[in-house]
Amino acid sequence: MSLNVAFQMDPIQSVNINADSTFRIAEEAQARGHRLFYYTPDKLSYQEGRVMARGWPLEVRRVQGDHYSLGEEREVDLSTFDVVWLRQDPPFDMGYITTTHLLEMIHPGTLVVNDPAWVRNSPEKLLVLSFPDLTPPTAIARDLRTLREFRDRHGDMILKPLYGNGGAGVFKLNQGDGNLAALFELFTTMSREPIIVQKYLPEVRHGDKRVILVDGECVGAINRIPGEGETRSNMHVGGRPEKVALTDRDREICARIGPMLREKGLIFVGIDVIGDWLTEINVTSPTGIQELERFDGTNAARLIWEAVERRCAG
Repeated sequence: MSLNVAFQMDPIQSVNINADSTFRIAEEAQARGHRLFYYTPDKLSYQEGRVMARGWPLEVRRVQGDHYSLGEEREVDLSTFDVVWLRQDPPFDMGYITTTHLLEMIHPGTLVVNDPAWVRNSPEKLLVLSFPDLTPPTAIARDLRTLREFRDRHGDMILKPLYGNGGAGVFKLNQGDGNLAALFELFTTMSREPIIVQKYLPEVRHGDKRVILVDGECVGAINRIPGEGETRSNMHVGGRPEKVALTDRDREICARIGPMLREKGLIFVGIDVIGDWLTEINVTSPTGIQELERFDGTNAARLIWEAVERRCAG
């Protein structure tokens, strides 16, 4: 099976070829004989009934500083492709949401991965609310009294922007910390969005596990250790990835959420687990497959493409 595949992603010249999951997915696609096309989200458009993109035929290679070649720029009708990958990083703002509306117009005739409607309806920090027994105590509010009462009940807590990513804007507040009101003012001045808070899990000192699911099935995990003096374990802010085994609790969580992910067309998902608790379900642009492959040899990109190809053949 040879597929025409388009990647909607951030600028390819800036990707880290040793860490970027989109690059690894493109590399695997090329090895399987699929034809690649690349464009950035700002080049997506709706024109008189057609969903169009201006971009370039793409070839990738694992050569530092020379990892891609582009063909001649052209405008294409995305409905003529077999697969479109929705892979730009958040922020999950109205620009991002608009791309999901446009791509929804061609799906499922053209398979969009992950399903754009369910990406739009499944922000990382909101989808987990469907499983309150799997998650630490959580509150979402734009009311300072509610946040204070949450801290009174649960002590130390993590405060973060509801639609943030990569660890940006994440704060740990101890029960007696006097900065809650000031942070509340800062967040609500900058944005009209609510704030999310979760009970602080001290187990994060031993790592924040990224578990990879493909078409609802757990395929492996990596652990992300916070840097010295850091609460955040995100690799964007200096978290150190390391090899880790799946636990029975990890498998239990995956078994609970897997059928829902598969039903919603969320083929490539990365969940975050701290200790025994599920904290996020990442469906927009999950990462971690290169680290997983290095640590235990699991080729998640191959498994992802096998799932995509099954859907295209079916």
